[in-house]
Amino acid sequence: MRILRSSTRSLILICLVCQFAGNAWAQRYPAKAVRYLVADAAGSGSDTIGRIVAGGLAPVFGQQVVVDNRPGAAGTIGADVAAKAPADGYTVLQISSALAAGATLHRNLPFDLMRDFAAVTQLAASPQIVVVHPSLPVKSMNDLVKLAKARPDALVYGSAGSASSTHLAAELFKAHVGVNMLHVPYRGGGQALTAVLSGETSVYFAPIAAALPHVRAGRLRALAVTTAKRVPLMPELPTVAEAGAPGYETAQWYGLLVPLKTPKETIETLRDAAVSVLNSPAVNKRLNEAGYIVIGDKPEEFSAYLKSEIDRLGKVIRNLGLTAD
Repeated sequence: MRILRSSTRSLILICLVCQFAGNAWAQRYPAKAVRYLVADAAGSGSDTIGRIVAGGLAPVFGQQVVVDNRPGAAGTIGADVAAKAPADGYTVLQISSALAAGATLHRNLPFDLMRDFAAVTQLAASPQIVVVHPSLPVKSMNDLVKLAKARPDALVYGSAGSASSTHLAAELFKAHVGVNMLHVPYRGGGQALTAVLSGETSVYFAPIAAALPHVRAGRLRALAVTTAKRVPLMPELPTVAEAGAPGYETAQWYGLLVPLKTPKETIETLRDAAVSVLNSPAVNKRLNEAGYIVIGDKPEEFSAYLKSEIDRLGKVIRNLGLTAD
């Protein structure tokens, strides 16, 4: 009887020790520097977001958060590095909507976004605005649609490259309203913006931060914003949906993923820390003034959104017959 009681006490003590150790481990994260992988080049919009968030996470964690840029192939190079990393929370991957498109563009990827990663949170979205050269005789999206239907294939729009967010936004619009415009892909957003400023192209579905100074200076005319709601930065600008294409919505977005088997408690800690950074007055103001919409949703919400974006963009890419392989 004494042996039984002694064994029972020992078992209870072991369980308590294990529980305490488990709780202590969860509270210790992160206990060392965190690698913050950005699947885009230094100086890009994605890199800007990444450095703002990583810089805010460091004091929250009390640890270094080191930004590691791994650009190339629509974000797939950085994602491949992250997919092979230990699932311990010390490698965090920041992706953009380009990687959701890359899931269809690249047919033989060594990873699967939905199978090999766990969602943390969607950080922010960057609206695009439809801008035209001032010489184009249109002042609204309805005018643009009428002109495109009257002159099939006569209108030329530029993009930052095939399957870029600026390209897909325009193609989504074309399919939505049933018009044709000739696509001219450039080697990046800078060249595409220069082309519409010079009148080489007529239309550009531009990132709001890049186009806004030129709109305010009168060098470009803004017709609409691509998000579902108007943006505080330009409250007078209607959405594309309001301006003649009900149901149309798109934006470039940024979010955090970790390797699939990362502990749930670690993901929650990381998500809570990221949201606290996004909601801090200084960061929130900085992002809003640059035209970003701060999000900070729950892991399950971002996971569902990511799946819907892969499906939505994949349909457009397949219809266009685009491939990167």
